[in-house]
Amino acid sequence: MSKKHFLAFSIIVIFLGLCLPAYTQFKEEEVAEREKWEEFLRTAEIVEADQPFKAREAVTRPWKLTLEKDGITKNALWKNPQGRMKGYMENWKWEIAAYRLDKHLGLCMVPPTVERRYKEERGSCQLWVDSKMSLKDKYENDIKTPSYKVFYWNRALYLQRAFDNLIANEDRHQNQFLITEDWRMLLIDHSRSFRTSKKFTTKLIYDEKYHEGPRLMKELPRGFYEQLKSLDAGILQETVGEYLTEEEIEGVLMRRDLIVDWVEKRIKKMGEEKVLY
Repeated sequence: MSKKHFLAFSIIVIFLGLCLPAYTQFKEEEVAEREKWEEFLRTAEIVEADQPFKAREAVTRPWKLTLEKDGITKNALWKNPQGRMKGYMENWKWEIAAYRLDKHLGLCMVPPTVERRYKEERGSCQLWVDSKMSLKDKYENDIKTPSYKVFYWNRALYLQRAFDNLIANEDRHQNQFLITEDWRMLLIDHSRSFRTSKKFTTKLIYDEKYHEGPRLMKELPRGFYEQLKSLDAGILQETVGEYLTEEEIEGVLMRRDLIVDWVEKRIKKMGEEKVLY
C-alpha cells in the first residue's frame, strides 16, 4: 500500500534562517522546495492521465495525472467537483483553500495544491503522496506506532483535529490520513470542508461530544495557537484569495472563536503548561 498514495514530493523551507517549528510535518528540504512544486503543478506537461479510483472509493472521481518538466516526472491528483454529490456538497476550490490555510498556519500537513486546467476545465491539482500506509491500513493490519514515535504521533493527531475543526472538514475518514516511512502525518482530500451551516458554525466537530467518543485537541503548539488567534477577515482573504466566499471566511472565523473558547476553558481548568507547548 505504501506506493499507491499521493505525494512523491520533497518539500520545505528554512523559515528566514530559523529552525522549523517542532510540530511541522514536512521536512526542511520539503518546505524549501514547496514553491517549486507549486509551479511544477501549474506548468508541467501532462503526459498521461487516468482515473484509477472506483466511484465507491472516490465520489469525486479524480484524475491521476503524470506530469513532466525539465526531465522531472511526478504524479498529481486533479479534481473539479462543484455542487452536491452523493448527498454532500463538494468543491475543488476548498482543496486549494485548505492547502493555503495550512501553509499560513505553519502546519505543513497538506501536500502542495494549486489550480490547474484540465480538459478545458478549472480544478485543483495536488502533488501525489507516496506514503508508507494510510490510517486505515494501520488499523486493519494492527500496525503499532513505534514507542519512540507515540508522543509525536499523538501531537499530530491533536493538530489534525484543530485544523479540521477550523475548516469544518466533515469527511476525514481513515484513507485521508497518510503516514510516511518516518511516521509523519499528511492530510489529503478537503473538498467537503468550509461549511457555513449552523451545524458547523456553532459547535466543533472534534471535542468531548464527538460521535465516536471524545476526540480532543489536548495539546497545541503556542505558535500555532497564536497564529490561529490572529486570523481576521483581511488575513484570510489575502491567504485564500478567490477560493473562499465571504460567507465561508466568516464561517472560519466563527469556528476560530469556538476553538479559542474551548482552549481557554481547558487552560483555566488544567493550566496553560498542560495545554500549550
